[in-house]
Amino acid sequence: MSAGTERMLVDFGKASWIDKARQQPDKVQQVLEKARTDGLFTTLDAVRSKLGQPLPLGYCNVGTVVDFGSGVTGFQVGDRVASNGPHAELVAVPQHLCALIPDDASDEAAAFTVLASIGLQGIRLANPTFGETFVVSGLGLIGLLTGQLLAAQGCRVLGLDPDFSKCALAETLGIASLHLGSGVDPVAWCLEHTSGIGVDGVLITAATSSSEPVHIAAQACRQRGRIVLVGVTGLELRRDLFYKKELSFQVSCSYGPGRYDPFYEQQSHDYPIGFVRWTEQRNFQAVLHALASGVLRTEPLISHRFQIDQASEAYDLLSSSEHSLGILLRYPETADADQRLIQLPAATQSMAPSQPMLSVIGAGNYASRMLIPAFAKAGARFHTLAASSGIGPVHLGRKFGFRQASTDISALLADSNANSVVIATRHDSHAALVQQALDAGKHVFVEKPLCITADELTAIEEAHTGQALLMVGFNRRFAPLLLDLQQQLSRLQGPKAFVYTCNAGAIPAHHWTQDPAAGGGRLLGEACHFVDLLRYLAASPIEDLQLINALDRKPCPDTFTLQLRFADGSIGTVHYFSNGSKAFPKERLEVFADGKVLRLDNYRKLKAWGITGFRTRRLLQQDKGQVACCTAFLQTIESGGPSPTPSSEIFEVQRWLLEVLNQ
Repeated sequence: MSAGTERMLVDFGKASWIDKARQQPDKVQQVLEKARTDGLFTTLDAVRSKLGQPLPLGYCNVGTVVDFGSGVTGFQVGDRVASNGPHAELVAVPQHLCALIPDDASDEAAAFTVLASIGLQGIRLANPTFGETFVVSGLGLIGLLTGQLLAAQGCRVLGLDPDFSKCALAETLGIASLHLGSGVDPVAWCLEHTSGIGVDGVLITAATSSSEPVHIAAQACRQRGRIVLVGVTGLELRRDLFYKKELSFQVSCSYGPGRYDPFYEQQSHDYPIGFVRWTEQRNFQAVLHALASGVLRTEPLISHRFQIDQASEAYDLLSSSEHSLGILLRYPETADADQRLIQLPAATQSMAPSQPMLSVIGAGNYASRMLIPAFAKAGARFHTLAASSGIGPVHLGRKFGFRQASTDISALLADSNANSVVIATRHDSHAALVQQALDAGKHVFVEKPLCITADELTAIEEAHTGQALLMVGFNRRFAPLLLDLQQQLSRLQGPKAFVYTCNAGAIPAHHWTQDPAAGGGRLLGEACHFVDLLRYLAASPIEDLQLINALDRKPCPDTFTLQLRFADGSIGTVHYFSNGSKAFPKERLEVFADGKVLRLDNYRKLKAWGITGFRTRRLLQQDKGQVACCTAFLQTIESGGPSPTPSSEIFEVQRWLLEVLNQ
């Protein structure tokens, strides 16, 4: 267990809303902006949902490979590996975030690999040379591991910590240490140990809100000394100290180069070793070699061992004032990798064959914060919730009354106890899951997009025989103010002109939704909403759709305009912009027809010009029709009536979007 990170997360989870807000002032500003544009109640729902999301704890483990993906190289079933996966019996990690364990390294020692790599990356940034003197400020787990690695490189290592017992332990590992509560001036002590020259560098591995570790480091360093922040401290730097000594200060990022780079971590594109000698995986390997050779000792760092079913006791210890250091969690040696189903304490209800019983695939951000709560409000009865990780299904399953939590999607689809499936996974998995669910005879509600390639669309059309309901989450059609607008349009004559503006906001280029293969881009992933909506309001087939992409030409544009022409002569324009301000409302629809104008502002206000007797309509909170959309799906299954979103329209919209994207 990582004492610093995991204690911080546990303490944050226990904190009040006010304390959480104090710790995240940037998030408070985002909440205020959202409240101005979307309304107070919508924002409160979003905040409650976000704060209620579970986070998997832990990032240091050792286990045996039970399976690997088709593109993985260098690993075989049965290999012992160390990885940054969370605390769980079965974890799935990218190949660059795990490493083979040498025969001479024990499982317990190898469990410290990731923690030691954090310290090792700080050392690489400090670039120590043989014979230099370095201070390690903060003698927790990472500090004690870092001190040993510095000593292995031929450095003289000094340690500073306010805990006497940690200083005593450091002494046994060859680190000359000073207890900061002893009354001895740490700066004078460092100068004394360097004949008045000052230390060559300081690695700060402490976790504190105080800036004092930085001040001490700056005073203790020699001219042009190096300070690297590995832990967390205050950053009120005293310029005069850094200026006069020309000190360097750098913040170390986690395990090394490649961290937080999706191309390296998720897509397994390695950096050329001739240009980037040490990546995070190579740091793992270096640490494991040090453990195997005995240079790096971990046995003295272990203070407690718990079985995984005693994990709550381990976290109570972590959060208490009782002394602890290295806490290990042990798993059963005979864990069944095929046991992927957990029964939940949900009430059993009888139901008629025609009544919908839902299983849900996906427990991520959108599913947990929007889709599952919306189906719950619509009165859905839930059976199984499955995802790639167990923590989401169990947490959400208990919260919303699911009967089972699972990581086995095949078993979910084969289970005859549920007649309907909701798919809320990543976009590149939608098409295959829709086909499998239809083949299993399930009614299907899939979050947009339906698919991301033309071949996938063809396969879905062939799989959809019409016996089961297929519905895409185009919820805007069902928004209450949109229905009011549609009712007004039904009384008007002639073709219509639509202008839809979406102030979408920026998403990083490396986000999975911007990946053509994984997400399909924002045109397929979100702008499809607005094309579907205009198709619905026009009540006429699309005859032409053009993409104007002036700002960029990348495969997945996120600032663009779509121009539509319909068979009845109506026209439409969708402006989808990612380069605007979040303070501006996200969505607006304007309709011009028969001498009248209607404007829908962010699904909170509907205003009209030229319509006698029409009074502006307002909602206290934004309502984009998500609950009504889910309700329509459930009611259609039960009644056996026609789909509220005909499959012909779904396929038409998807085909046009794929065609324009591939032009």
